Amino acid sequence: MTTMMKMRLLLTDDHTLFRQGLRTLLDAEYDMQVVGEAQEGGEAVAKAAELKPDIVLMDIGMPGLGSFEAVRQIRKHRPETKVMFLSMYDDEDYLQQCLAVGGSGYLLKDSPADQLIAAIREVRRGGKYLSPRILSKLVEDISVRDPAERFKPRLGTLTPRERETLKLLAEGLSVKEIAVKLRLSTKTVEAHKFNLMRKLDIHNKAHLVRYAIKTKVINIA
Repeated sequence: MTTMMKMRLLLTDDHTLFRQGLRTLLDAEYDMQVVGEAQEGGEAVAKAAELKPDIVLMDIGMPGLGSFEAVRQIRKHRPETKVMFLSMYDDEDYLQQCLAVGGSGYLLKDSPADQLIAAIREVRRGGKYLSPRILSKLVEDISVRDPAERFKPRLGTLTPRERETLKLLAEGLSVKEIAVKLRLSTKTVEAHKFNLMRKLDIHNKAHLVRYAIKTKVINIA
């Protein structure tokens, strides 16, 4: 198979050694070629536009422009580019967000190499790929979850601005401070706050902070 026919891959991860290891692994495959690397979300968007990859392998916890917003932008400008998320977390909320922004795969970083190769090929064919472990966990969670909880609104229902507001509220900023930071009116921020708390069925600041930590919207040391 010629180089021109190979899948063009863009690797996005803020850990250099991890990217280098992936590049070595994937470039050894007869049908794959790593055409570029990015270490933060904004760089991934720019390189996707420049290099026109078939598939972007996207770390879920990117610095700078968030992974989900980066994928939204990539998919908006290049809908033909597929995205597969790589994550350390077998977390249902993360999975839902990945699928909501147009991701075609969700693979845990501790997966074996042959699983990664199979996942990339499946995504390239137009399919979806989920790590067997998270798929099993998802099925188990659905089977044991209270019926009233199954349809409870999740983080993936929030708009990008509502997610941003959630993050800043959970980090301790006031509505006025968020308005200044985002260059919005306080009335608009209040509306975002009302909407996100309604969607998440959260009615006080303490529960909101706890939810943000649980879903890794914010990280604590």
